[in-house]
Amino acid sequence: MWVYKEIRTLGDYVGYYARHDPARTALVYEHHVTSYGELDAQALRLAHGLSAAGVTPGARVVYLGKNSDDFFVALFGTVKAGACFCPLNWRLSPPELCRVLADSEAAFAFVEPEFATLWASMLEATNLDVPTQEVDRARAGDDPMRRWLTGFSATELPAVAMEAGAIQLYTSGTTGDPKGVVITHDNFNHMRLCEHFEPAFEWKSADRFLVALPNFHLLAIGLSLQSMYNGMAVLIDRQFEPGAALQSISTLKPTITAFAPAMIQMLLDHPRAAEADFSSLRLVMYAGSPISLGLIKRALSAMPCEFMQFYGATETSGAVTLLRPAEHNLAREDKLKACGKPLPLIELRIVDEAGQDVAEGQPGELWIRSPSLASGYWKKPEVTAAVFDRGWYHSGDIAIRDEEGLYYIHDRLKDMIVSGGENIYSTEIESVLSTHAAVAVAAVIGVPDPRWGEAVKACVVLKAGMSVSADELLDFCRPRLASYKLPKSIDFRAAFPMTGSGKIAKKELREPFWANHDRAVG
Repeated sequence: MWVYKEIRTLGDYVGYYARHDPARTALVYEHHVTSYGELDAQALRLAHGLSAAGVTPGARVVYLGKNSDDFFVALFGTVKAGACFCPLNWRLSPPELCRVLADSEAAFAFVEPEFATLWASMLEATNLDVPTQEVDRARAGDDPMRRWLTGFSATELPAVAMEAGAIQLYTSGTTGDPKGVVITHDNFNHMRLCEHFEPAFEWKSADRFLVALPNFHLLAIGLSLQSMYNGMAVLIDRQFEPGAALQSISTLKPTITAFAPAMIQMLLDHPRAAEADFSSLRLVMYAGSPISLGLIKRALSAMPCEFMQFYGATETSGAVTLLRPAEHNLAREDKLKACGKPLPLIELRIVDEAGQDVAEGQPGELWIRSPSLASGYWKKPEVTAAVFDRGWYHSGDIAIRDEEGLYYIHDRLKDMIVSGGENIYSTEIESVLSTHAAVAVAAVIGVPDPRWGEAVKACVVLKAGMSVSADELLDFCRPRLASYKLPKSIDFRAAFPMTGSGKIAKKELREPFWANHDRAVG
């Protein structure tokens, strides 16, 4: 493939370094250090184990567990067997997980003990019989998966087609039937190609990437794979917890890491943030949702390294735009709200409801054309055809392009508030609220209103030890927002519900208001 001719599929990532530099560190998890040579051998044994269990090329293999080095053994072993790896979002409710499991048609499963009871109930509810291998890295001296692996050889398997599905991820925030996004080996190849032509991606083999994001999210998987393609070590936190992440940064000395904006907020708010040693970091990437102006200014001041924003979607297999480090300029605050400019080989359009390009500075839906676009949704040809239209992915994000070619994500189409015929973008209001000295984080939603259809409601979490009234916040917003954008009400909360990918779960914030409304009018 592009840089390394021997790398054609995800399984080749570890195979390449196992052949050329087997002692190089691949994974660090708790007290376990795994070299590329060891990881490749473990993955090959696992691939043979899957084949012995009847898993055929193209089958789906699910993983229900948190971050660990065994997650990567399962991932690389699955793809070496020609199967498709499907990590499950363990933060979903049991009924949601059952729908995902049934949709995946899983042929095999890896499950951690923490989720054994849940898994048993899922199998009973779906009436499925899925062969299951226990994964328990914490069981010292009696690791069940590694004991299982000793029964299989580490010989090479037949080559896997680049067009085969490699990873299947279920998109967050969906309603109704689950949608499994199928990302092929070739999709990842083309993502690596776009990165290869991008000067801002100066990832070197001596770099160390810390992953604390959940393993069922593309940001975690995609950046870990990008790291391993470049021969880097991946440092693994079991899950994101701000104190643990600060400890990992201080002791494991990563050079690159990535967080959702809400996670950066929690890091900086932690009591030990001022004592943390950020000196090893040269780059922090952030993605998953728009970042508020107040938060990025605070992060740039607190962490002495470069920042780069990553905008993309599961359906694009990785980054679409970057707000590059040189563009993080505090002297140009308005530009910090941008998600940047596209990577090489990626094209963007902003269109109206008729699919016509809008004028510069006008909002519209962002359409994306990229060589790395996912192959579609698992067994959903009609949905795939509607979203992937003649080579363009319809993102569902409302964006604006400015005179410098920078793109700004204003909102999701589903999060846009229509009040009295006016389109109101919640992120614009959130950005203003975030700059108030007492506000830690804000989320703006539309709630039912008998006169306007929808009214703007702001939900606010205050910084520890600070107080402010709703009227004071409204007075703060008035000179900064048009009158029709002002919140009609403000709720104060101790915390927000979060999705597994680190975003504020606006669906949960809206649900009580619209459920009551629907009952009233039903």
